[in-house]
Amino acid sequence: MALTKILIIKLGYSETLDPEIGKVPSLGDVLRTTPILWAIKEKYPESHITWLVTDNADALLQGNPLIDRILVWDEFVPFQLMREKFDVLINLEKIAGVCALADMIDAWVKYGFRFETLSGVYHGYEKGLTFISYIENKKSSSLKGYWQQVLIEMMGVAWTGQPYMVGYQPKTEETYDVGFNYEVGTKWPVKGMPLEKWQDLERRLIFSGYTVSWQEGKSNMYEYMDWINSCKILITNDSLGLHLAQALGKRVIGLFGPTDAGEVYSYTGSRLIISTTDCPVRPCIAARCESGLHCMNEIDLNAVEAAVKELL
Repeated sequence: MALTKILIIKLGYSETLDPEIGKVPSLGDVLRTTPILWAIKEKYPESHITWLVTDNADALLQGNPLIDRILVWDEFVPFQLMREKFDVLINLEKIAGVCALADMIDAWVKYGFRFETLSGVYHGYEKGLTFISYIENKKSSSLKGYWQQVLIEMMGVAWTGQPYMVGYQPKTEETYDVGFNYEVGTKWPVKGMPLEKWQDLERRLIFSGYTVSWQEGKSNMYEYMDWINSCKILITNDSLGLHLAQALGKRVIGLFGPTDAGEVYSYTGSRLIISTTDCPVRPCIAARCESGLHCMNEIDLNAVEAAVKELL
């Protein structure tokens, strides 16, 4: 039986299910996409999977047993792909030029985003129109489903809590009770809890007899994964660390303010702490605070401390 040849385009320059498009790759968005690999293998058991990614996010995919070939984006790769043939293409980038490339790649079935020639922006293939509805109704109160669930159901596969996947095997053992993943990326600085609250939380936990480690491996993805693996529990803003910790099977306490905790599936051993602010636009999904209330200032540290004691 011939293998089904599949191409995934997920660079990280645009958030799959958010309106945001930028120049800085979202590593968390790349990792959040990996559950789709389980759906692909369920639908196309005999398949060969190629993943197109940026150099920044390459370390998240290396060694993944379900990926047969990783292509790192450069100025030559698009020309190569326009000459290759695929059975299935899955484009999860909304950048207009990448959507136009997806349209030009030879594939029988296409999922995700396409190029809209009249407007010059992205739209959805037939098997991607749910994405458009999800993005357009981002701030509505209607139930939209978990991020991974939307991706997997696009493939026509049932959502069963398929996990994240990383190929790297950390070299560390658990050394600390609690890790503080306190930094956030440059795209959404408002997702970060203020440093003063982290310092207050550290005093509380040390007083209760727990060991605390502050975020390490900031310039090396493998060192970062080693550090996460050295912590029994990771307390984290809504950032890459939250998803990496879940992929590594760690217990996680996620802190949420401007982003929607309802999109995040809580795998076993996870707790999500949501800001207690009365901000009328939360979750605003905004890169800058729209109301001036700065909801991450209102994370309840009593609730965080209680979650640590429960999980340990």
